[in-house]
Amino acid sequence: MPVREAIPPAGAARAGARYDAPSRAFHWVTAVLVLAAATLGLLIAHAAPEDEATRLRLYSIHESVGLTILAITLARLAWRIGHPAPPLPADMPAALRLFARANHAAFYLWLLVMPVLGFLGTNAWGFPVTLYGLVPIPAPVGKNVPLAEALTSAHAAMGWILLGMIALHVAGALWHQFVRRDGTLDRMT
Repeated sequence: MPVREAIPPAGAARAGARYDAPSRAFHWVTAVLVLAAATLGLLIAHAAPEDEATRLRLYSIHESVGLTILAITLARLAWRIGHPAPPLPADMPAALRLFARANHAAFYLWLLVMPVLGFLGTNAWGFPVTLYGLVPIPAPVGKNVPLAEALTSAHAAMGWILLGMIALHVAGALWHQFVRRDGTLDRMT
């Protein structure tokens, strides 16, 4: 009678292939902050309160969260240089590997560029930025309405694209967890 090897549960063979604790913390803190910034951005754009003071507070919080995302992304990239991602599952097809790498690169690009565009757009509208109402950030550009309109449009377009990227990212994680059962989701939890 042939002997069959026991099949380990999904992810068990890759228990050592998890991201380290700081990388996981960077990921989840970024996810929460991006969802907060997106919620504020949508609220400001589509359901802005009539009260100008409340609207300005929402903008201020949105801008501060965006700058926090920028700082965390820079710290995350610095950490990543010395602490590379764990290897992807060996049985993952090459096309999925390429898509996963492109997905991560696009997220980093968006998380770096979007806050800068938002910050510069705010300055170009003629508004100062103060981090959480405490730390004034010097304005690198002066008031320039055409520039402000272009930067704000680019920032908004990137925001919609980012929401689509997040939806694909979550769908991919769930597909890996429940269809492929390859332990990929376990890498970040």
